[in-house]
Amino acid sequence: MIPVQQDHVVTTIENIPAETVPESPTLLQRIKKVFNRQLLLSLALGQVLSFLLCGIGLTSKYLADDFHANTPVFQSFLNYILLFLVYTTTLAVRQGEENLLAILKRRWWKYMILGLIDIEANFLLIKAYQYTTLTSVQLLDCFVLPVVLLLSWFFLLVRYKAAHYVGVGVCLLGVGCMIGADVLVGRQQGMGDHKLLGDLLVLAGATLYGISNVCEEFIVKNLSRVEFLGMIGLFGSFFSGIQLAIMEHKELLKVRWDWQIGLLYVGFSACMFGLYSFMPVVIKRTSAAAVNLSLLTADLYSLFCGLFLFHYKFSALYLVSFFIIVLGLVLYSSSSTYVAQDPRVYKQFRNTAAPVTETPIAGPLEPSVTYTSLGQETEEEPRVRVT
Repeated sequence: MIPVQQDHVVTTIENIPAETVPESPTLLQRIKKVFNRQLLLSLALGQVLSFLLCGIGLTSKYLADDFHANTPVFQSFLNYILLFLVYTTTLAVRQGEENLLAILKRRWWKYMILGLIDIEANFLLIKAYQYTTLTSVQLLDCFVLPVVLLLSWFFLLVRYKAAHYVGVGVCLLGVGCMIGADVLVGRQQGMGDHKLLGDLLVLAGATLYGISNVCEEFIVKNLSRVEFLGMIGLFGSFFSGIQLAIMEHKELLKVRWDWQIGLLYVGFSACMFGLYSFMPVVIKRTSAAAVNLSLLTADLYSLFCGLFLFHYKFSALYLVSFFIIVLGLVLYSSSSTYVAQDPRVYKQFRNTAAPVTETPIAGPLEPSVTYTSLGQETEEEPRVRVT
């Protein structure tokens, strides 16, 4: 055995210059680390999606209440046609492996199933308003969050930290405050004769939305945004056109067309197209779970607009719920997620900024960080030089 010279080691450590010993960060430095540019930008992008969703809700309400145009399938059909004209045609003129025909040969049946899931998710949630209350829709629609978290855990191998679960819980608390405010001011419109049926439709639609969002995250992080939107536009326009011809052709004939109702359809289609086009960008930067948390504020924006447009009653709980949801978003986004992966069986999310290098596997596999909710999180450990 080699004798350990304790006195020499202690003496050497004491002689290390003071500047090499890291100082503990102050409270201001910790706040700056949390509220960095990436966090603020991600929160802002999420709120852009909420504004677009608010526009979709407002135009739909005007069409249904003022013009009695109950055409949810036709409204979705217009969006899918726009996606087809912009993104499917873009794939059609590409060359090589990213061409439309090449993609269809490899994955046509997968995109067909995904297109059907996306269509029926939109249809079920809009249909639920005819049978249940607005409060029930707002409450049960949050079921999409556990669906996204569970699917991301099992299929995308995302691993969350305690901060993420606390953030989701705080956001749900904010939704509870919003629903409580609805009860206090008497916003219980939308009650039908089959409330249980409406609640089941909301749960089914939220489940399908969760599946669609997780698939979207996998595609945009592994393949491309244009491929996802092009395939959704292709199969979505095809199947929604069939559903429109079967279920809604009589309702469409009852619509009294004029410039106002035409403008509302244009506004709805523009907001829906913007939401579909911009959501993959935000999902690729953050995650499907973070995007769905951001969309919780869309109902609050609709309520604030309704104060002026529809003369809703105001409650201070609306402001409280807004700040609680934003606080939950900050808590969720302040900590990074990681992917627990086995390189031998799981395809790694490829980061275009840095090439993926394969290294020989020696010993037990450890979880590795491949992407985060906001960006790569690195923690530098202090280095102590012992001589």
